[in-house]
This record gives sequence, C-alpha cells and structure tokens, in this order.
Amino acid sequence: MTIIGLDDTDSRERGMCTTYLATRLAEAVESEGGTVHRRLLVRLNPAVEHKTRGNAALALHVDLDPDAALELAVDELEPLAEVEDPRTSPGVVVAADDPDGVPGSVADFARRAIYDLLDPAEAVELTERVGYRHRGWAGGRGRIGALAAVGAWAAFEEWTHEHIAYRRFDRCGTPRDVDEASVFDAAAAFYPRAWDTVDTGERQAVCVPNAPGPILYGIRGDDADAARRLADQIESEPIERASTFLTNQGTDAHLRDGAVGDLRDDRAYRVDGTVASAPETRAGGHVFFGLRGRGRSDGGATTAPDGAADSSAASSPPAVDCVAFEPTKRFRDRVRSLRPGDEVTVCGEVSNGTIKLEKFAVRSLQRVEETTPTCGECGRSMKSAGRAQGYRCRDCGTTAPGLDTVEVDRDLETGWYEVPPCARRHIAKPLVRGGFDAPVHPER
Repeated sequence: MTIIGLDDTDSRERGMCTTYLATRLAEAVESEGGTVHRRLLVRLNPAVEHKTRGNAALALHVDLDPDAALELAVDELEPLAEVEDPRTSPGVVVAADDPDGVPGSVADFARRAIYDLLDPAEAVELTERVGYRHRGWAGGRGRIGALAAVGAWAAFEEWTHEHIAYRRFDRCGTPRDVDEASVFDAAAAFYPRAWDTVDTGERQAVCVPNAPGPILYGIRGDDADAARRLADQIESEPIERASTFLTNQGTDAHLRDGAVGDLRDDRAYRVDGTVASAPETRAGGHVFFGLRGRGRSDGGATTAPDGAADSSAASSPPAVDCVAFEPTKRFRDRVRSLRPGDEVTVCGEVSNGTIKLEKFAVRSLQRVEETTPTCGECGRSMKSAGRAQGYRCRDCGTTAPGLDTVEVDRDLETGWYEVPPCARRHIAKPLVRGGFDAPVHPER
C-alpha cells in the first residue's frame, strides 16, 4: 500500500481547496490503473496561525508505486496550488507503508498535530528518518499536515464521513446557486444520520460555504450513504465531481483534559471548574465569565517568603476567563444563564489566556440564593439594622436576624450545551452524535 499525504494548497483570499486536489489526484490514480482504497480528510489543530478556516490535511490510500504516486501528486498540485499567496506553503509526503502499520513516531506526530503547534523542520526530519518521499513549495510548511495525514489512520479510531460536491472550476468566485429550501427539506429527512447541514435557528444552509473555492456543498454525518442520499436531493447548479471522505470531523479529537492554571495558548481543552463571576456582556455582544479551578489537590497551605504558612494561596484556586463570542448567537443565552457557584465542564481553545467556548456541561446548579428579608406585615423589603444587628422594617418595626435563603428558578438543566451549527468548528463533536457523560441539549 502507498499513502499520499497533501496539505496547504489553498488560500483564504484566492480560494482552491485541498480536498479538491485530493479528488483530482484520486481520479488520476484510477486513470493510471490504480485503486484508491480510502480517502481521509484530517482536521488538525484549529488554533494554528497559518490555517485556512478548517485546517484540513488529506490522505489517499492507494495501490500505486510510491514514485509514480509522488509524480502524479506533483503533476496535479503544481497547476492548482495558490502559491502566489504568501500564506500558502504546500507539501506532499508519500509513504510506502500500510496505513495501519506506519511507525509509531509517525502516528504520534499525527496526534500531536491535532493538539499542538509543530515545526516544519521536525516534519522534514521525521519524514526523511522513516524514508518517506516528500516535496515542498514556498517553504513546504504543508509537509506538517501531509505527514500527519499519513499517520492519521493509525493514530485515530473514531471517523465520520463528509460527502463533498464540487462546482465547475471556472465558476469559482461567483455566487453559488443552491436552492436553500431543498437543502432544508433534505436535512430534515436525514437528521440525525447527517448533521450540521443547516442551522434551523439562524435559517442558514451551513453546508454551503462562503469561501471562493470549488466546494459547492459538503454533507457530514455518521452514515456515508445517508450523506450521499441527502446530497442527491439538493437542487443546485451543475456538479463537476464529488467525493466522499472519511474524516475526524465531529469527534472532538482536538480536546484534551486540562486544569485551570495549567492551560497554554493555541491548544484546546476540556476543563472542570466552578463559575466564579456572573456572565457579563461586553462590547460586540461577547459574553464573558470567570471560571475557578477546583483548588489545591493536596489541601495544604503554601509557604510565604518569610517562612510563615500562606493560607490565602490554598483558599484561592486559579481562575480563567471564558467567552462565548457574538457569532455563537443563541448559545450566549445559555452562558448568560450561568451563576456563580455552578459546577461546569467547559470545552474550547485557549487564546490570550481565555477559553473560547465550544460547549459546556452543567454538573450542578446553584438553586438557592440569599436575599434581603421581607416584612411579614407590610410585604416591603427590610433594611439593615446596623453591623451584625440583622434587619428591621422601618414602618412596622418587625425584625429578622439575617438574610433569607430562597429557591430560584433556573433556565438551565444539568447536561451539555453547545454552539449552534452556524458557529461549530469542523472538528467539534455535535451533541446529537451521543457518547457524552451527561444529558445533552443539542442545537440543530
């Protein structure tokens, strides 16, 4: 078996799409008498600076001679890659390996490409050490993703599907002609086997991109046949070609367990904590709140510089800001419903020390609050009678020893909440897919 890895041929401004190149390359392999056994679309760390929107790398598992495979890849890539864009830096890696049997170092590199920031020099060094063929253009930074795509099948166990339809290449950059009503009808017929096709709340056909590339629409789901059948029901401009990929989209593969106080920028985490401050809507409609960690695991006090015990460090666990940005739309109302003291798990990328929320789980809710007592005679709020003297009704003279504790209604329940499809990252797992550790409240 031969594995062809590709990455970084597209441009944010100029368009193109590496999935389109992989589809063209698959056709070229078949025209040479080869067989394409598998097509992978691998989403890498979504925090990488140089990415286009989805940060996808591609791999084809074929039965072609590796030298011939590299030559075909170069022939297809060079006319299409947008190397005039200074941010575009394509790379190809070709491995004469079985996808299940790549070296452990290559599989580990693929895992790290989801979680961390990697250097092109490391990718080239590892590629040459394991004897893989490779080519790079304009610096060849894309060899990071290409090598990760080579190792992805051995590195990851969970895969979903995406069926992508491509428009005629000469139409790229013009408005797409897709009948939105047919998209909504098809999406309803195949949900939840196919998901994130539309956003019913925002009335958006989210499967239709806005970028100037060749993708007409992409249908995602757990069932490849359902994705293809859904696509067949969409009315649109002519389709030039189509391809169905196995992908790590919708799997949360980018998330790792973290703790407040130990988070690093440009990585994505799953973090447990307690809401430390009431949510606040700031300029631009973004909603922020503070999240406090669980506290010191050893339960002890630290030592101050003068040798005295410092109990304040033990009683003040670290905190971090969390934010739901304006494009997450109605998700912000879920965030606004949080209260200090709620126990939660939050998921998202860390940027400038702030967690950008993708989803969160309510573990427990504060259902009581302290409030100024009410006079039983006149029904008015009492006033403070002075320091440590309780409360008194100035009209009736009735008193109360302290604040009342009352139950409050909450707009949230325990369980998971998520951003809507219009704001979902490609790699983020929709709640409707299941497998979560608490009840789910899916958006669709």
